[in-house]
Amino acid sequence: MKKYNVYGIGNALVDIEFEVEEEFFKENEIEKGVMTLVDEERQTKMVKAIDGERIKKQGGGSAANTMIGVSQFGGSGFYSCKVANDDYGKFYMNDLTKAGLDTNLNQDKLEEGITGKCLVMVTPDADRTMNTFLGITATLDSSAINEEAIKNADYVYIEGYLITSDNGKEAMKQTKALAEKHGVKTSITLSDPAIVNFFKPSFEEVIGKGVDLLFCNENEAMQYTGTDNLLEAREKLKFIAKRFAITLGKNGAMIFDGDTFIDIESYKVDAIDSNGAGDMFAGAFLYGITNGHSYANAGKIASLAASKIVSKFGPRLEEGQAKEILTSVVVA
Repeated sequence: MKKYNVYGIGNALVDIEFEVEEEFFKENEIEKGVMTLVDEERQTKMVKAIDGERIKKQGGGSAANTMIGVSQFGGSGFYSCKVANDDYGKFYMNDLTKAGLDTNLNQDKLEEGITGKCLVMVTPDADRTMNTFLGITATLDSSAINEEAIKNADYVYIEGYLITSDNGKEAMKQTKALAEKHGVKTSITLSDPAIVNFFKPSFEEVIGKGVDLLFCNENEAMQYTGTDNLLEAREKLKFIAKRFAITLGKNGAMIFDGDTFIDIESYKVDAIDSNGAGDMFAGAFLYGITNGHSYANAGKIASLAASKIVSKFGPRLEEGQAKEILTSVVVA
């Protein structure tokens, strides 16, 4: 039995979340519904421009949210990332530890710099728009990788957002190579349609001959495969991933288990904030398949977990929700 269900690598960002109105985006020339990289000055200006109270502040980053999801369900995980020797960095490191994850971070070895922050703006339609200042996480490279932890994991999970820098891309490639060297299954998330659009050749370089498991949403699937419908996209995805999960928002998800397509129903909720729903889906799904659940059952766990996320603010489950979800799905 491996020490870790999942070894993850990705960005380390402190999420700062606010509620805003649609007009705010027009007034401040912000593209709604996507993640946009900004410098610290721009991000600070946006925070000052928001007329409202902060909803949450907690450790984030796409893959970090997924890894915390694995841990919340009772799984074991190791997360490789990079923060600075500042207050936000120390906050982030302590947050990971409290969440039950092992990490490469060591308070005595943190570099000088600025820890990355993600300004999450949530509109009344529950859509989330992110303006991200990467800070020191933009310099994450292969030095953050822990080969021993990879060797002792069932899966590696690689964040697609890392593709935006050359050093991040190399870290992705090396993580995948080390996993394959040690017979560890590989998984990757495409992260964002805009990222897929701008960095598709780099994704193809990282994915290489394929991965064991791919996570994406419907738009990312079509963007990556160059198709305009889901049926064509899912057939083309078979050539790059042995198995995959495509999230479909309010329509649930579609999972390919290597042989069969499985339709996963959604759970009807009053959506408040979609931030982190896809991350939690991946975390709950990875927990499921590494802890004895079938792909169909893992999909149900993941779908229910994602529904809990969109019905509240923030990308994490509340205390006790993971246990309720597992009980509900197993009994059903």
